[in-house]
Amino acid sequence: MGMKILGISEGSHDAAWCLIEDGEILEAHHMERHTQLKNDKWLNKKILPKADLIVGHEIKNNVSKRRKLSGQSKIDQNIKVRKEINHHDSHAWAGWSTSKFEDCDILVVDAIGEAQTTVVYKIRNGVWHKKVIYDYPKSLGLGYSAVTSMLGYKPMEEEYIIMGLASYGEPTVDLSYLLDINCHKGIESIQEKPENIAASVQHWYEKELLKLINVYCDHQNLILMGGCALNCVANSKIKNKNIWIMPNPGDAGSALGAAASIYGKKINWTSPYLGTNINQDINPKEVINYLLKKSVCGVANGKAEFGPRALGNRSLIADPRLDIKDTVNDIKKRQRFRPFAPAILEEYANEYFDGPMNEYMQFVAKAKHDYKSVTHIDGTARVQIVKPNCQSIIRPILEEWYEQTKCPMLLNTSLNIKGKPMVDNINHAQLFEDYYNVKVF
Repeated sequence: MGMKILGISEGSHDAAWCLIEDGEILEAHHMERHTQLKNDKWLNKKILPKADLIVGHEIKNNVSKRRKLSGQSKIDQNIKVRKEINHHDSHAWAGWSTSKFEDCDILVVDAIGEAQTTVVYKIRNGVWHKKVIYDYPKSLGLGYSAVTSMLGYKPMEEEYIIMGLASYGEPTVDLSYLLDINCHKGIESIQEKPENIAASVQHWYEKELLKLINVYCDHQNLILMGGCALNCVANSKIKNKNIWIMPNPGDAGSALGAAASIYGKKINWTSPYLGTNINQDINPKEVINYLLKKSVCGVANGKAEFGPRALGNRSLIADPRLDIKDTVNDIKKRQRFRPFAPAILEEYANEYFDGPMNEYMQFVAKAKHDYKSVTHIDGTARVQIVKPNCQSIIRPILEEWYEQTKCPMLLNTSLNIKGKPMVDNINHAQLFEDYYNVKVF
C-alpha cells in the first residue's frame, strides 16, 4: 500500500477534495454537492477520508498578504494541512498529471491566485520552467468577472451565462482597458444592451487569450487550466494545437493538482466519474420508453462527476427532436435564452457537427442538423461525445434511444435547479423528483 495523499481546495469558492494513492484516484468530490449549498467554500472535516498527508491548493499566508494589500480581510484556515502548494502550480499539476503529454506548454488563466493571475509553464525533457505573465491586479479572469457583476450576475459563478448571452449580441464596446485597471473593485456601468456588453467582453477575452498563446506557447501540445479554461467558445478559437483541459480546471480541480504535485508523476486518469456512488440498476429501455412519452427525465446513477458539467451520471435529459428548450429551462428555473448541450454517440458526431468536440463539453462545434433544442442561436453546440467505453449509464441510454428513434443524440444538462448544486446522492434524487415533478431514474 502506498501513501494516501489528500488534496484539498477551500476558502474562496467551490471547496473540493481528492484522494490519491499510488497514482490512482480513489475519490474526488465537490463540497457543495454534499451540503447542497452552491459554491460552498468550506470543507467539513467530518466527511473527509483518512489520509497520510493533507495538502492545500494554495499558500494561505501569501493569499492573506495579497488580500491585505487589496483591502480584503485575512483568509481563514479551516482544515489543517501539512503542506501547501502554490495556487497556479496546483492548477498546472492537475492539468499535466491527468494528460497524455510529457513535454508541453501549460497556460493557467484565472481571476487570481496568491498574487499572480496568468502563468505559463514550459515542460521540456522533464524539466519545468515557470514564467509569470500577469501579476495582480492585471487579470483576464477579474475583468470578465467584473463585467459579469456589472450586468447583474454573480461573479465567480455565472460567467458562463455571459458567454451564452454573448451570442445574442455584437461586440460594440471597447473593453481593452480592463487589463489596465483593478477590476477587483468592479467597473463603472456601461450604457449599452446587455447582450452587446456580453459579446464585447467575450471578444476581448478571446483576443487576449489567443495573444497569450501566440506569444508564450510554442509547443504543439497545450494544456489550458484555471477557471477561464471553462470558456468553451474561446477554446474553440485555438488552432493547430493538441489541447488538453482537465474536466475540472478551476479551483475545485486544484485539489487533485495539490495531491498530484506531491505524488510527482502522472495520475491514472480514466474518467471524471469520481464522486458519490448511486448504485442502482437502470434499464435503458424503461428510460427511453418514458422519454418517448414524457420528453424529459432525470438520470442519477453511478459515481458523480468531478467537475462543473454533468456528463450523464447526474443529468437531466430530453428529446432534442422537439421544441423542448423552454420547457427544460422552465424546469431548471433558468433564463430562456440559456442553451443546452447535446450528448451524442461518438460514431455519429462528425455526421451531425463540424468543429472541435470531446467527451467533456470543452469546445463548441457548428451544427449540421435542425435540432434547435441543442443548438445555440449562433448555430453552435457544446457537444459531449459519448464513447463506447464511457464509464456512464448515458452510453447504453443513447444506444437504446438510437435503436428506437434513429436519432443519435439527447439533450443533456445538469440535474439541478438554477442556483443549486447538482444532485449528489439518492436522497437528493428523490427530493428532486418529488419537488419538481420530474421522474429521476
